Amino acid sequence: MMKITPTLVIVFLCSITSNVFAQMDGSIGGKKKGNSAFGIITAPAKEVKKPKALDFDNNNGFKTAHKEQQKELQKKQAQKDLENRGIITPELLRKITLQKNIEKSSFRFPLIDKDLGVFRTKSKNLNIFAFDYGYYIDGDVISIYVNGDLVVENYTLGLKLKKFTIPLEIGFNKIEIVATHEGKYSPNTGSFTFLDDFDAKVSSDNWALAKGAKVIAMVIREEEE
Repeated sequence: MMKITPTLVIVFLCSITSNVFAQMDGSIGGKKKGNSAFGIITAPAKEVKKPKALDFDNNNGFKTAHKEQQKELQKKQAQKDLENRGIITPELLRKITLQKNIEKSSFRFPLIDKDLGVFRTKSKNLNIFAFDYGYYIDGDVISIYVNGDLVVENYTLGLKLKKFTIPLEIGFNKIEIVATHEGKYSPNTGSFTFLDDFDAKVSSDNWALAKGAKVIAMVIREEEE
């Protein structure tokens, strides 16, 4: 058998290595666009668009917000104008319903007096017509004082009008209607009208009082000419 010498082996290995590098060099030199020698596809670069600059001088948003606020204010003013003319609007009806719901709850009203102001008359008497306007006729009780003197004691208001005739002195007459009891449901609710002897209306109002609170009116009786 023919003996292979180390020199022949080295020459053979060098020949194989040269062919491999020659093939690789040829592949690298002749690669096509988008391909590499190892078959990897190169992704094309995308153009990045610059973001638009913010327009700080644009105040359209503020103008829109201002217009909306003005519309809301005009709506509230129109609502108030209707209520002042005695028209029951949905908002006023909501307030009345809320008041009646509060009546049925355990909410406690603050002890606040209601001052009606000063009135003048030549009448010898002040006629007070009063009734309970609440959701329930629940036993609201009032007392009436004139210049500190008790003239009506612990009257229970009902659904029907009750007339109280209060004699007036010449000069100042301080009228106080005191809520002595709130009834079954808080607060004490009453509606009243003040008329003189000539059936002229002196004052008219409603109250919603806590126990101990009062409605105050100053009536000045002038001398008849």
